Amino acid sequence: MRRVLTVLPWVLLVVVIVGFWQLREKWRKHPETLAMTNSELVMSQAPGTVASYHSAVKIAAPAVVNIYTTQKVRAHSQIVDPALRRFFEYHQDGGLPDSDQSDAAQPTSLGSGVIATSDGYILTNNHVVEKADKIIVALQDGRRAVAAVIGTDPDSDLAVIKVNLTGLPVLPFRKNPTEVGDIVLAIGNPFGVGQTVTHGIVSAIGRSGLGINAYEDFIQTDAAINPGNSGGALIDVAGNLVGVNTAIFSRTGGSMGIGFAIPASLAQQVMLDIVQSGKVTRGWLGIQVKNQEDPTEGVNSDVAAGVRIVGTLKNGPADRGGLKSNDVILTVNNEAVSTSGQLIQRVAAQKPNTTVNLLVQRGQQQVKLAVAIGERPAAEVKTTVTTDGSANSGDPSLFDLFSGQ
Repeated sequence: MRRVLTVLPWVLLVVVIVGFWQLREKWRKHPETLAMTNSELVMSQAPGTVASYHSAVKIAAPAVVNIYTTQKVRAHSQIVDPALRRFFEYHQDGGLPDSDQSDAAQPTSLGSGVIATSDGYILTNNHVVEKADKIIVALQDGRRAVAAVIGTDPDSDLAVIKVNLTGLPVLPFRKNPTEVGDIVLAIGNPFGVGQTVTHGIVSAIGRSGLGINAYEDFIQTDAAINPGNSGGALIDVAGNLVGVNTAIFSRTGGSMGIGFAIPASLAQQVMLDIVQSGKVTRGWLGIQVKNQEDPTEGVNSDVAAGVRIVGTLKNGPADRGGLKSNDVILTVNNEAVSTSGQLIQRVAAQKPNTTVNLLVQRGQQQVKLAVAIGERPAAEVKTTVTTDGSANSGDPSLFDLFSGQ
């Protein structure tokens, strides 16, 4: 009896282990368990999933620079009230000149830029550098250099500056067209806190008619863009330059998930024109246009497509080529146009003194015209830069071009 009592616990232990093993195998073969296991496996191995964007950032970040500018400010020699003097000295770090001092250079704004060539050419926004007396470029590796302005293009709000450094990291331009839904990263120096990366998608492409620049073809993104991001890079997940961050739609002065970037293809063409000839040359017709459909008024024409001419410049290219008010331009070189922004882009892409073929709806007839393109005159920027480094157009609370501060 004693021997049985001694062996019994071991027998029971073996029975329990065998039973547990059988239950485990049965559970593993249960349909719900198999479905859950397969689901987890598919999720972890799904093509296109990205756990981290550090590879793209590692490629792009060294080629994105911080830009600091200074501007000479007139001495306030007439401020004699001690309270006012203390106020200005406190808020300008003691920078208020005495009555016997000359103008002093004060830091006025900051922004970002993209290194486009290894010998020092840098793309940025025109509004970042347009009023600067001195431009300092800070690289990610800690180096700093004074930059010179090579040329600017206020119509697209782009500028090219150069530093006397060689062997610099370069950000490659994306060759494939950008599509809505593409994942993008914004790299810049928001609020001067240092290089920062934010994440989002391409929300829309071809945005125009916003009244920000004279020449608009924006990429819209929900990647956070804030003051100081202007001129920085919008990149794809491979580290290629998709666009140059320029503006945000905002009611508060900060990011609200609607940012705008100049497409890399346009930025590259502007840079090449500036470097090669010192300026950007665009085609021009000399017309005032209006989209066929106004959402506030409904459809106002029996011609749904095209862009209506509401006026022509006397003796301008359009006037000499036979275009008239109320004509509706349907195609440019056999490519359909449906908005004024598309028409401006198609015409601007033509070189001056070349001929463009237009299909025009005139009354009940369609007319084909060959019009000699003129050179677009330098236009005033539609935005006005304010003292806080932002630039506003229309409702100042909505669209902001941020150079910082």
